[in-house]
Amino acid sequence: MLEVCPTLRSTGSCSDDTCPFRHDVVLCEPCQLVFEEPSLYDAHVQTKQHKNKVTGVGKTYFCPTCKKTVMGAHNWALHLRGRAHLFATERQQVPVDVDPEEVPVLPGQVLCDLCNFVVDADRWEEHIKRLGHRKKEQFVAFKTAFDDASKDQHGVSISHVEGGVDMDIVEVVDAQRGVSVDLVVKTTVPSSRLRVSQLKLASTSSLSYAASGFSVEPVGTRLPLPLQYGREARLRVVFRQTLRGRFEDRLEISFDDLVLGQRFIIVRRLKVLVGSKADYELLQPSTPYIPRKRTKRQPETDVIPGPPAPALETIRWAIPLTQAPIPRSISSVLFAGSVSDIVSQLRRTVLPAAVNKETYGRYYKALLWVEENRMEHDLQVYDINDAQLNKFNQYYYLKVPGLAEKRPSVLTGDRILVQRHDAASGKWFEGHVHIVRKDEVGLRFHGSFPTPANGQLHNVHFKLNRIPLRRQHQALDTAFVETRILCPTMQLRGSKRVTGRVLTYNRLIAENPPQLDAIRAIMYRPPGSVPFVVFGPPGTGKTITIIESIRQILRVDPTAHILACAPSNSAADLIASRLTILGKDALFRYYAPSRFKDTVPDDLLPFACVNSNGHFALPPVAVLRRFRVIVSTCVSASFAHGIGIPRGHFSHIFVDEAGQATEPEVMIAIKTMSDRATNIVLSGDPKQLGPIIRSSVARRLQLDVSYIERLMGLDVYDDDEGHGISVVKLTKNYRSHPKILRFPNERFYKSELEPCGDPKTINSFLKSPLLVSPNFPIVFHGMSGKDTREASSPSFFNVEEVLQVKAYVEALRADRRFRITDSEIGVIAPYHAQCVKIRTILRPIADGIKVGSTEEFQGQERRVMIISTVRSSRDFVEYDLKHTLGFVANPRRFNVAVTRAQALLIVVGDPNVLSLDPLWRSFLNYVHINGGWKGVPISWDPHTAVRAEGRYDAELRALGQKDMNDFTERMQALTLEGIAGSGLSDDVEEADANVDRPWREAE
Repeated sequence: MLEVCPTLRSTGSCSDDTCPFRHDVVLCEPCQLVFEEPSLYDAHVQTKQHKNKVTGVGKTYFCPTCKKTVMGAHNWALHLRGRAHLFATERQQVPVDVDPEEVPVLPGQVLCDLCNFVVDADRWEEHIKRLGHRKKEQFVAFKTAFDDASKDQHGVSISHVEGGVDMDIVEVVDAQRGVSVDLVVKTTVPSSRLRVSQLKLASTSSLSYAASGFSVEPVGTRLPLPLQYGREARLRVVFRQTLRGRFEDRLEISFDDLVLGQRFIIVRRLKVLVGSKADYELLQPSTPYIPRKRTKRQPETDVIPGPPAPALETIRWAIPLTQAPIPRSISSVLFAGSVSDIVSQLRRTVLPAAVNKETYGRYYKALLWVEENRMEHDLQVYDINDAQLNKFNQYYYLKVPGLAEKRPSVLTGDRILVQRHDAASGKWFEGHVHIVRKDEVGLRFHGSFPTPANGQLHNVHFKLNRIPLRRQHQALDTAFVETRILCPTMQLRGSKRVTGRVLTYNRLIAENPPQLDAIRAIMYRPPGSVPFVVFGPPGTGKTITIIESIRQILRVDPTAHILACAPSNSAADLIASRLTILGKDALFRYYAPSRFKDTVPDDLLPFACVNSNGHFALPPVAVLRRFRVIVSTCVSASFAHGIGIPRGHFSHIFVDEAGQATEPEVMIAIKTMSDRATNIVLSGDPKQLGPIIRSSVARRLQLDVSYIERLMGLDVYDDDEGHGISVVKLTKNYRSHPKILRFPNERFYKSELEPCGDPKTINSFLKSPLLVSPNFPIVFHGMSGKDTREASSPSFFNVEEVLQVKAYVEALRADRRFRITDSEIGVIAPYHAQCVKIRTILRPIADGIKVGSTEEFQGQERRVMIISTVRSSRDFVEYDLKHTLGFVANPRRFNVAVTRAQALLIVVGDPNVLSLDPLWRSFLNYVHINGGWKGVPISWDPHTAVRAEGRYDAELRALGQKDMNDFTERMQALTLEGIAGSGLSDDVEEADANVDRPWREAE
């Protein structure tokens, strides 16, 4: 057989047509390995050996500029951005992005190959006793023992690939009937006297392989099974399972050598996938996951501006926005090292020592700049390096992958920089977005932009829309700093509860005392009171309360003018649609000029202003001041200040869903429009999802704490002491079945919520065949899958859970007794990639089902909710809780997810992973005790009290460690003498985590 081409082996390609060597192979450059079959290469790139080579996990780097050793790829990237490195490169006049060198081992030092770390010789004994080193030794011992035990030995051969029996994909009906594979066992030594003495499955003693569905027995006889030279013995591996998913086990075959009086073991790993082969092929990764190589975007210094979109020129602003660029004192600190280092340095050098009304603006402006820096960095992930532009009339159309899912979010007026591949270095053209379609945008450039020829490629950089941030900076710069708004106290609150009768417009409210308390307090509040909070847990009708309060204020005060805001257009539209009864002369819905008419509900268009060009606009100030109620988003509320409406014009400012807005966003309306008499009303639920913050530094500094949440942490808003004076908690839940509501009610709302849902709705799935217990409308479907990634996206998906979700949807749609429509079903998954896979599999059968993240479902409800939790990592020994569960273990995300269902809640997930988190473990215990569990059996005692401090991840890793050690000790006692190998670790980039974090809706 010809040898592999040496040029191909060393460089990855060969252009010599006359080359006599082999080229029909696949080369893995990072590992310098050659594979004769693409399938073998595909399997290789999923191994940790390859991933560690690619990502640099556990690798030691040496910076030749700084003469410094750095551990791990993540820390190396931080080092290159650190100030010390930047100063060193500037001083030595060398490039910033230097290539790392091998760590020099100096005299008196030792390189630990296992840890890939240089240790001083006199500290070697101390190093090898450390827990990290010992764990690596244990893992290496297990790996070596397993690899050795997986090989045929002592003249015994066992059919199938050494190391494992892969039954591939088995259809569900076949798995239920049972499938089998025979292992042929032979001895190749004529004089040997051997017998199979024991067959052991790891699932009989190891948590990692519980409930696998495998069994094994000799064919036609019983143990012990003698082996005779020239004759075959057979072991039948049977797999029988009623569940879908991924199942694995470890078969240990013990042999007795009767001549030598010794025992040895040969191991075979067993695995199978239960599901539809066609579906698996549809959902498998299109390309293996390779982490994206993140390079710092060079600043675009030579930019030729383009013509702005006409929509942005429809409003004449009386007060211009400030630019508010990021100060160098902040931008330089953001490359100082770890998150803790950056936070500490910001506190020492930039942030005020205390936050009060005098330092309030300075503090939040700094946090906005920190967040802007992260947003700009995260936007770079969408840059395109091989884009083609298609010209039609004066527009150049650019295809933007992910545009339909707002990844990235692009609006009319946004800026996109474009550079031809053959352009002079640094020269960019600024394209303003004039048209936004489903998957492409229409840009206009300066007249000097050369029309691209067919096949011409371009580099594309997406630029952050800074207008929302500039509006927040403008508001924070205002002089309005009243203590009652920013830092209310008990002395300012007062102590008088408002009493009296309220003639409600909505008759249902008359039967809800907490809603009446809130409306009464809002109606009769003295001008200039502290902000009033309507605390509205899930399904309690907080928006209805706000609508009724607005109508009552207008009734009792003919001079009142109200500005009603919400963080998103959808929430603002909901307010406006409930107020259309006021008429077009009293209600105005303001939309940003960048918004398209076809995205606005038809019934609200008459309440907006549209100019002759079809763009949203504003009527004259005199006309605007005559409206009794104006509705906008929090960010767009800056229009009032921008066009010159005087401070104090609005007697009341309402902010609905206030928990989802950052404090600076809420302050756009409050700090620009309030005077000493303006009353502020906030409604929301701090126990549900807060604002989306991308920067971990900004989150550490509490930019993710909303204004309403901060206020409710003060004594003046204690929901017991302040009830009816400064805060009212709504307690009647009109959404969920009592047993769906019970767990979040106890965990988050002190059991104060009262189930009041319509019995026809909330009881509509009792006794459904989908339920495990006929009167308990929650199902937890435990399954063992595999979370994986593809291409360069770090977002996870889990094919087994996708197929289980599909099975539930098919069952729901096929049931003629419990009828349901697509619009009544919702599917939540915490990872974007999982949402995409679920939409793909449901498209042919139920295209009307909404599939989205938890954030996309806040404020919504469905008769049936299905939650796919995705994570199913098996690397317990190597990864901690943060890396295994990611942001699945987030109390607010959990609360929102489990409180969307009205009649039926189905959760699909891996119980051994979810139970690492104390909150999830408590929920799983609740479901199991009430008879709602199906699928993979529970592996702990659900009646044992859950430890609030957690550490179940360490406990489970310890069990995994014990299983490894037990196996290793058995192998070492039989056949092993030496060990060798390498250690593993993990690293998570902040940008990778942000890939699944939705982008905030810009204006």
